[in-house]
Formats: sequence, structure tokens, C-alpha cells
Amino acid sequence: MKWRVTLSFVVVCLGLLAVLYKGFGSNPREVPFMLKGQPAPPFTLRALDSGMRVSLEQFKGRPVVINFWASWCGPCKMEHPVLEWGAREFGSQAQFLGFIFEDTEDNARQFLLQLGASFPQLVDPGSQVAVDYGVAGVPETYFIDAQGVIRGKHVGPIDPESLANWLKELSASAPTAKQ
Repeated sequence: MKWRVTLSFVVVCLGLLAVLYKGFGSNPREVPFMLKGQPAPPFTLRALDSGMRVSLEQFKGRPVVINFWASWCGPCKMEHPVLEWGAREFGSQAQFLGFIFEDTEDNARQFLLQLGASFPQLVDPGSQVAVDYGVAGVPETYFIDAQGVIRGKHVGPIDPESLANWLKELSASAPTAKQ
């Protein structure tokens, strides 16, 4: 009887150790992302400032950085200066696009008046594009290569180093011109 209790205790401990071992080394903030390596869902949306139609198709052959944000989102306010910096610093290498998520156009305009808008901000009625991309919350930033394939996403406010690293990766995957 005593050996059965000891054996049961050992089995439970080994099981717990296996679960802990599997968890170590993984990022607890990382969310499984089913669109990685898949073609980016197409969209055509209206730009907040100009009313012009903007589509993913018009940026074919160029990497695209898509950021979903909202004026009511505190982390989005922290992140926005980083995206503004990124658009200025890397705008020749990639097209930056902002997608207004579950917000009013007036609130979005006020947000952008305060924090700047150096890249197109798109209105996503009913958050349909956000659903297509699998957005779980804001901010989320998606990285699409020049071939239109989603290379990854960043959940939460992005920092300058992470943004620069993603843009280097996108540049490395860009096709080179044949001489």
C-alpha cells in the first residue's frame, strides 16, 4: 500500500515537471498565430483624412506594416510615437498603415491631431478587416512582406527595437532587382 502512494506521488510530480518544462522557454504573451506565412487578407478601406480608397493591392511589391489602434486604448497612446518614428525612419522601405479599431472617426481625428499622423489611417467599418486578420485587441501590429505574405505580428505596444528588427526582417525577404 505504501509503495502505491509513493508511486502515485512520483507520477504526479513527474507530470507536473513535464508541464513546467514545456512552459519554460515559451513567451507567455505570445498568442498562436494561424495567419503567419499565409497571404494577407485583402482590403479596400477609406482613409480617415482624405476619404480616398486604400487597398492592400496597391502596395504589392512593397512590405507593409499594419497597426490596429483606438483612441480609447492607453497602450496605443504610448505606442503611437514609436510608429510615427518608424514611418519617418523606415517609410522608404515599407508602407505603414493605421487601422482604427472600434472607435469613432471624431475620436480618432482628435487622437491624431494630438499625436500626429504621418501615414494613412484607415476606417474599418464593423472591424471587418480586424476580424479577417484575427485581431484580439489593440494595439496589434502586423508585418507583411513584399510578396503579400504575413510574416508575423506584435501584440501590445511595440518598442523601437522590435519595430526596427521586424523591418530589417521584411527588407531581407524583399526581392532583389535583377541586373
